[in-house]
Amino acid sequence: MSKMPPRSASLEPNTNAAPYVPPPITRVEDTGLSFLWIQDHILKVMYYEGYLTGFKIAEQIALPFAGVVDQVLESLKREKLVEVRSSSTGLGDGAYLYAITGAGIARAREALDRSQYAGPAPVPLQVYNDACRRQSRGRTQVTSRLMHQVLSHMVLSEKTYGRLGPAVNSGTSIFLYGPPGDGKSSVAKAIGNLILSQFMYIPYALYVDGQVIKLYDSVNHQLSPEEELPTSSTGVLRANQRRDPRWVRISRPFIITGGELTLAGLDLVYEENSKFYEAPFQVKANGGILLIDDFGRQQVRPRDLLNRWIVPLESRIDYLTLHTGRKVEVPFDVLVIFSTNLPPRDLVDEAFLRRLRHKIEIGDPTYEEYREIFRRVAAAKGVAYSDQGLAYLLQEWYIKHNRKMRASHPRDICDQIVDVARYISVEPSMTTELIDAACEAYFVDL
Repeated sequence: MSKMPPRSASLEPNTNAAPYVPPPITRVEDTGLSFLWIQDHILKVMYYEGYLTGFKIAEQIALPFAGVVDQVLESLKREKLVEVRSSSTGLGDGAYLYAITGAGIARAREALDRSQYAGPAPVPLQVYNDACRRQSRGRTQVTSRLMHQVLSHMVLSEKTYGRLGPAVNSGTSIFLYGPPGDGKSSVAKAIGNLILSQFMYIPYALYVDGQVIKLYDSVNHQLSPEEELPTSSTGVLRANQRRDPRWVRISRPFIITGGELTLAGLDLVYEENSKFYEAPFQVKANGGILLIDDFGRQQVRPRDLLNRWIVPLESRIDYLTLHTGRKVEVPFDVLVIFSTNLPPRDLVDEAFLRRLRHKIEIGDPTYEEYREIFRRVAAAKGVAYSDQGLAYLLQEWYIKHNRKMRASHPRDICDQIVDVARYISVEPSMTTELIDAACEAYFVDL
């Protein structure tokens, strides 16, 4: 169960369902937003930015100029909330330079009192929910061959492979447990790499009853480039002009959270100053994986955390609460992986474990597995491997001290050997002197 870097794999998504692409917008009604809301949104952007061309406004709010932004700007001009400052470029209305008027500033301030969100226009929650369900059918279905390919950098038993594959295909929940240093996090991250080769679309933000929920997160979401699509008339047309530009194409999410996780972080986070919401971890992970690393060491008790997720894990639906008290429904299309080195009985009772779909123990390696891990790691780190050196290591530093073999030990011991060898200017190898020096610096008898 080595933690060497994973190899890349060429994976193909399930082709039973056509890939979902957000349909293009040609008129205001297609946005699902009210005309007045878009007016206020444009005024807020102009209040912050000052002078903007029509094309720049469209880019800022992620809506097409033709059919949407041009119509709203025309109404704002008629109401004397914006005015044209320059129109000499000759490139059409989109190139006109617009400025907000005094009356427009007053209305923008009123809108900012309700919400200071002024980014890409949001997508109605129901549209997002539908897109999540449609995109859930595009996941890769794992086979035995694919599982071995994805985890080829690790040394695992066939029994473990046979349990991991069905667990990943379930798309529900996996409980990884076992001693520290045996590769649980590495297994989870390798599963995460499996889905990073697939893409999906998510909106920048969601719209619920006049409230905005920011969804896209540049820290947790990885952009997936879109190919430019040629057209017959204008040469090249950007791909996002053939779909709703309020959506962004990303790799399926793989989000890791650990000791910082709290119950408050699992619901909508309302910013009192900005007056809009940040989506919680599990919503940002929709369509992908959420890894709860070091489960049991969070600031929230394991029982409270699982209580919060009992309904979502079973029904695949989550309920979030607005600051007004209203609850909204969102899909829970997440493969949740709990990883812990604490005994399961110390964390949760049988009733809770029953709700975790797949329980998989990642245990200590056998001698043969440990030897193979050591051989691989030594080759990768430039340490000359020998069975005699390994036999000495096991006898002197494991058997005599009643110490258990961990999958992470070969990596750490080889690193120590390399450090010592560099200091005394010798080639790193598994000599008794280098092994003793490495283990004296590495092992601590508790």
